[in-house]
Amino acid sequence: MSTDNSELYGVFAATGKQGSATAQALLEQGVRVRALVRRPESEQAGDLAARGAEVVLADLDRPETLGPAMDGLDALWFMTTMNTPDGPAGEAPMAKALGDAAVEAGVGRLVFSSVDGAERNSGVPHFDSKYDAEQYLQGLPIGLTVVRPVFFMENLPYLAAVEDAETVLRMPLPDGIPLQMVAVRDVGRVAAAALLDPSEIPGGAVGVAGDELTGTEIASVLGAAAGMPGRYEALPLETLAGQADSQAMFRWFGQLPAYQGDFEATNTLARGALDLDSWLVSNGVRS
Repeated sequence: MSTDNSELYGVFAATGKQGSATAQALLEQGVRVRALVRRPESEQAGDLAARGAEVVLADLDRPETLGPAMDGLDALWFMTTMNTPDGPAGEAPMAKALGDAAVEAGVGRLVFSSVDGAERNSGVPHFDSKYDAEQYLQGLPIGLTVVRPVFFMENLPYLAAVEDAETVLRMPLPDGIPLQMVAVRDVGRVAAAALLDPSEIPGGAVGVAGDELTGTEIASVLGAAAGMPGRYEALPLETLAGQADSQAMFRWFGQLPAYQGDFEATNTLARGALDLDSWLVSNGVRS
């Protein structure tokens, strides 16, 4: 990986989970980082500034802020989110606004964080919407690299509970079916690698994954980290009634092959990707 200390790398929504991980990975490389944020006065933005990032205002609800925030950037990272008033349908307009602003500002190249499987007709609404965003960005006159993470390890604590001195993990996924996972830290490291040197990702896209375990295996690792047994309970898909997007996603998980992340590339680009056990250690959950 080559680095050029004269280049300026922008991270949109740099106080979010993926944005923060990407900014931190870039700062660790000793390069110039511009954090594009909605609230430059926030504590998280202040932390980035203290680490050496230039913090600037960039708010999608105020389109006039985007161009000045992107001026002079050699490369820009951003993602879209389904958490819009229009749900997943709002992702492509977000990508259009940010991509168009980047072209107009003369940004050298883009790195877009999507999701693994978006390119494979998954039928999951927020996967399809990210692919729509990818397709729009591909049509712009600017270099594009796509980073496609699998399931985030950071989601697992919300799916587990301690009951009667036992860690119980519940998901609407049949046991015995492996689920690919990745730490947000490593998504940030891969995104940083793509920003610094897009040639590190042949073909312009990479699926990012650090581990692959069944429900019982995940529960066992989570339980061991807490010093107790772990148990997995597979829930029926009907428990997600009324949550069409989540239901479609877990249905897709159960129809292998689902995620198809590149473990070898992730490990190389992230300079040692975390598996679930090492992610728990890195977060102070397990010694």
